[in-house]
Amino acid sequence: MDYAVEVEHLRKVYPKSKGQKAALDDVSFKIPTGRVYGLIGRNGAGKTTFVRIAATQLALTSGSLSVLGMDVVSRTRDVRARIACVPQESRPLYFLTTEEVVYYYLKMRGMDPVEARRRTRDSLEELSLTEHRKKLVSRLSGGLRRRALCAMVLASDAEVLFLDEPTTGLDPLARREVWKAVRRTIREHRTIVLTTHYLDEAEELSSRLALIEEGQLRLEGSPEDLRARVRFPYRVMVQDPFPREELEPYGKVSKVQGGYLVFAREADAREVARKGLERGVRVSLGPVSLEDIFLEVVGKSIEEDAPLEDGEGAVA
Repeated sequence: MDYAVEVEHLRKVYPKSKGQKAALDDVSFKIPTGRVYGLIGRNGAGKTTFVRIAATQLALTSGSLSVLGMDVVSRTRDVRARIACVPQESRPLYFLTTEEVVYYYLKMRGMDPVEARRRTRDSLEELSLTEHRKKLVSRLSGGLRRRALCAMVLASDAEVLFLDEPTTGLDPLARREVWKAVRRTIREHRTIVLTTHYLDEAEELSSRLALIEEGQLRLEGSPEDLRARVRFPYRVMVQDPFPREELEPYGKVSKVQGGYLVFAREADAREVARKGLERGVRVSLGPVSLEDIFLEVVGKSIEEDAPLEDGEGAVA
């Protein structure tokens, strides 16, 4: 299998961090070519630090990281020519129109003017920005500016795209338009590295996922792999009335509105569901969600921020 990104024992320590605690600590994984690879984790977990290193915007402390077979330290210029990035905190140039932001970005990458015009038009249409194409970026809402950045990068001919929280601040419809553009990009056999705290987005788009917590890689693999590696890969919900003490031998039991949620192995989950159906109570059974996996592995919701390291600033 060909790999677009290869990471070996990557470590990053910010100079002002207390006790020299690493923002990334001995992280190793490989990203297959032509896929969406999702990085999930709380704000402050190390996702943006990784993207900045991979996109040659930040120096690593130790280890190695290569993009398309090129080391990001020794071949920085070559890497930059073949990647594109939507940073988490970036803003498009306010004195340009939406159309100009996309077009001039493509031109600066060396694209033929005719092709740049075509790609600009198609990208704006795909992300429902056509009606805003002549508006100054300074007059766009925050969500429209974010979509303009996505249009700019997704319109490029870069082989590897780094999208750092690309749909933050977007409404559900706009998020799905970005998802559609991401899927189209993958059909062009390009690679996308996606960081997100929207777990539904990660599961919807990613063929492989990496869960990062406190700078360490906790889980890595396909969504199915992640489910198989957690202690309780199935969830079953049973309505009241059902005695809690009868459910506890099957797995982890949590009280929820209207009944109990049981995390269990498949056979045990099916047994709980069978008992519930025999008693005529409403039952739902299925594999655990990515949110369930995150809670089990990390012990906290993804919405809870991890502490930032000194010098890390807005890095997530």
